[in-house]
Amino acid sequence: MAVALPHGAFADDAATRPGQHTWLHAIVRWSCITVSLTFLAAVLLAPLATVFAMALAQGLAPYLSSFADPDTLAAIRLTLTTALIVVPLNTVFGLAAAWAIGKFEFRGKSMLITLIDLPLAISPVISGMVFVLLFGLHGWFGVWLQEHDISIVFALPGIILATMFVTFPYVARELIPLMQQLGNDEEEAAITLGAGGWMTFFRVTLPKVRWCMAWCCAMRAPWASSARCRWCPDTSAGSPTRCLCTSRSSTTSTTSSAPSPSPHCSPCSRW
Repeated sequence: MAVALPHGAFADDAATRPGQHTWLHAIVRWSCITVSLTFLAAVLLAPLATVFAMALAQGLAPYLSSFADPDTLAAIRLTLTTALIVVPLNTVFGLAAAWAIGKFEFRGKSMLITLIDLPLAISPVISGMVFVLLFGLHGWFGVWLQEHDISIVFALPGIILATMFVTFPYVARELIPLMQQLGNDEEEAAITLGAGGWMTFFRVTLPKVRWCMAWCCAMRAPWASSARCRWCPDTSAGSPTRCLCTSRSSTTSTTSSAPSPSPHCSPCSRW
């Protein structure tokens, strides 16, 4: 026989249950929301507002006139060129890697997943140092590249390689869970009906992931557009100027009127 609880005891028991809307729970909930929004504003919104404030500090007209500067146009071309090269290559690699990992079982699958996650675990500073040690003037291939008048570091190929290394895991990492969740039922049915491998891929697999792939490309394009022009101090001028064709292997003398050009110099750029 059930025993009826007093009304006061029932109210006290309901008030102490987890998930009840009490003043303490409301204070904790809104405190967490406030801290999250404050952190988001400090990390994302404040730097973005600072960029716009500094760009428009002298007004809209000087900001628009800066686009006529040759260095600005060169930086824009460099950024767009890097993005147009890196994004399609990363998309093709990410799609192929996700298809192989999500649809098949093979030896070395764990190693491939580890290599895909490698850029996420390594600092971009370390990856940049690796490229310098490989393709720099005193690197493993530096002497051979200089003898053949090929510039990798501080040039467009180096920017493309560094950007690809930093951004290539994201497309694969976003497509792999989707392909694993979709399964292989439709692909196996298509092969049973006589479709080949390429037809199955383009007619069955690719249409199911095209929107996720398009979203990955849209998200990775701004990330890949992070190429920036290199600045280096010209000590003879007494102020920092943009280095266009000066020797990077020697320090500019303070007594010389201009830095000496290098026969192996290319437009200085830096990722």
